Amino acid sequence: MFDIGLTTFMIIATSLVMLMTPGLAFFYGGLGSRKHILSIMMQSFVSMGISSILWFFIGYSLCFSGNMADGTDFLGILGNLDKVFLNGVTPRTVFSPDLNFPEYIFVAYQMMFAIITPALITGAFINRVSFKAYIIFLIAWQLFVYYPFVHMIWGGGILAEWGVLDFAGGIVVHATAGFAALASTFFVGKRKDKKSVPNNIPLVAIGTALLWFGWYGFNAGSELNVNHITVAAFLNTDISASFAAITWLIIEWNTGKKKPSFIGLMTGAVAGLATITPAAGYVTLPVAAVIGIVAGAGCYLAVKYKENKGWDDALDVWGVHGMGGVIGTILLGLFATTTINENGVNGLFYGGGFTLLFKQSVALLMAVGAGFFFTLGILKLINKIVPVKVSPREEKQGLDISHHGEVAHEY
Repeated sequence: MFDIGLTTFMIIATSLVMLMTPGLAFFYGGLGSRKHILSIMMQSFVSMGISSILWFFIGYSLCFSGNMADGTDFLGILGNLDKVFLNGVTPRTVFSPDLNFPEYIFVAYQMMFAIITPALITGAFINRVSFKAYIIFLIAWQLFVYYPFVHMIWGGGILAEWGVLDFAGGIVVHATAGFAALASTFFVGKRKDKKSVPNNIPLVAIGTALLWFGWYGFNAGSELNVNHITVAAFLNTDISASFAAITWLIIEWNTGKKKPSFIGLMTGAVAGLATITPAAGYVTLPVAAVIGIVAGAGCYLAVKYKENKGWDDALDVWGVHGMGGVIGTILLGLFATTTINENGVNGLFYGGGFTLLFKQSVALLMAVGAGFFFTLGILKLINKIVPVKVSPREEKQGLDISHHGEVAHEY
């Protein structure tokens, strides 16, 4: 008999993470220009279908079949094919002897992560990538970048065996996606419309609210249990987001725009959410506040650096998610403590020395490198099959009408 309370909690957490992808679609859709709203939202929503199918076919097996300790995976990088098409997994299959809930729920929970991670990248190349090319990219990127890092860190692969920590995806999700976004920006070049402005700020607010709400399932649910670590991750998530939002607001108010920007406030919140993700279940509440402050300032500076360099990462995916993942993972190496999570290790500031910080840094370099260079390679290969970048005429006309034959607003 399953643990009814834990099973219910995991179903709720899974539902919350699912809600994040529509939230991301609203967030990006509001930030995008008027002629490209549906195209950017379509890229998020289509991931819900294609990534789910791919996860059922082969993704779950490549991520969570076998492990390096038993020599049953592929060199500690990918799982085996034992659970292709969810072979051997039934509604009665228990996830583990210690965590008495159905494995079906774990399949669904991790599937939601697989859905949203490549969708994050799309904010960087808004207005510029054809839908056909994106579909191919969506599949290839998960196979060659996302699945290996899931297995290496969460599936018992080489980085897990080495002792790398990533509570809910600072490395697996945000670092890989953020630097993939930067690579895609370099590949497709700049937008023709350099005066593109957000078309619907209230829609951005709805998206932010859904992301923030869903992130409780993203982080607290990653404990896969209901205990003191779960509640620590839950509250750490909110505190980091709040401190980051206000930090971004204050900096922007006193430097760039000289006005308190609503979009700045919301972007800061998302930066705080991304940055606390790897550390949510390993750090104390005061440290979560510090992480939020560093996230607000650090991600703001990263966005300004991007602007000064002229990189056209349209919706700041690299600055917010990529650098958020990097900052959070490094701070985890400094502030992790076994007083919060006895299954972790102590970071530098809690007597653990440089060991964890070194391991986190190496894993980050791997994620950043793979996210960036594999993405470039994938896009170059796709470009030989179908043009990745849309034509200037299509971009000017708007991808909503040129690619999808629909418009969000009548002109």
